[in-house]
Amino acid sequence: MHRDAPPLRILMVLESNFSKRGGGGAESQLRTIALALKRAGQRVAIVTPRSANGPQSTAERCFGLPVARVKYPFVRIVGAGIMNLRFAAFLVQNRNRYDAWHVHIGHNMGALACFIGDLIGKPVVVKISGWWELEAGLLAPNRGFFGRIARGWLKRATVVQAISTRVAAELEKNGFPKERILVLPNAVDTTRFAVCAAARVAGRPFVAVYVGRLVPEKDLTTLIAGWAQAFAGRDDVRLRLVGGGPLEAELRALAARLGVAPQVEFLGHRDHVEEELAQAHIGVLPSRIEGLSNTLLEFMACGLPALASRVSGSEDFVKPGRNGWLHPVGDVAAVAACLREAEALSAEQLAELGRNARIDVESEAALPRVIGRLMELYRGQHP
Repeated sequence: MHRDAPPLRILMVLESNFSKRGGGGAESQLRTIALALKRAGQRVAIVTPRSANGPQSTAERCFGLPVARVKYPFVRIVGAGIMNLRFAAFLVQNRNRYDAWHVHIGHNMGALACFIGDLIGKPVVVKISGWWELEAGLLAPNRGFFGRIARGWLKRATVVQAISTRVAAELEKNGFPKERILVLPNAVDTTRFAVCAAARVAGRPFVAVYVGRLVPEKDLTTLIAGWAQAFAGRDDVRLRLVGGGPLEAELRALAARLGVAPQVEFLGHRDHVEEELAQAHIGVLPSRIEGLSNTLLEFMACGLPALASRVSGSEDFVKPGRNGWLHPVGDVAAVAACLREAEALSAEQLAELGRNARIDVESEAALPRVIGRLMELYRGQHP
């Protein structure tokens, strides 16, 4: 289908910093999607605001993708107004250059894109990732007069991509037209994360791995406290934390205070995270808030059963008894109970959970599936 159609020209809109230094979940997901589209023969460009702490060039290539940065003065309120005006001008001036616009954070730039796209008949897909937009961004309560206007503009999107069923329900509560909401998860490159999780071997430590920033919203204090409750005094278990962040010293002190410092390894940033996942038996994600964690999808793609908090996208993918465990947010005793249950499983039982995790993520979030659906949206094929 569409084999003889000309390449689509897609503009990715990101109200954040996009650079060669990486970034958070939104930046990582945009990169994954954009590079997959490029490999499929489509043409992709990215527009972001220039940031005070990011690259200052207004045009460059990152990961082989053209990136335009909107220049504006770094002055509160005035700077934001100028940035939005210049971004609006960019969209109007380049209205014939792109076939569709894909907004990756539903904030001010996204609202402008929806308003202008609706006026000129341009397909606009807006992804709502979850907690930030709903609790701190335009969809948060008490955003004031201008916030209400921008929220109304967001509702003019051609399609709103909700990355979890909980996000979709919240959008509907916020007055978004139900017929324009599509539940479509983040994508995971199952080829990159095809390395199988480590097999449980008698006499070797049981290994759990966490990947992400060491920040309060990931609730690693609950994880370490639960780990200590489950395994204090043992020398045959390991908790490996991949990533850095401002809480590292505090978390190290907590592990020492609870007597599990020898069991907890702080590995820092890793470029090839799939190599770390391949050395573990389960993945852990104790977050207080998530939309849909890229890390969770990567765990499952690697065949790692996931132990996650009961939040948004984790509820959609983690099925207790089939591919992992869910626990209430912040519940130390529940985390400990899940950890003990996971560690008590045989190699065969862990492997079965891991196989199910891989099957489930391939069926819902594999890169080709998500890209195929996005291509339909860019072409206006949404019922």
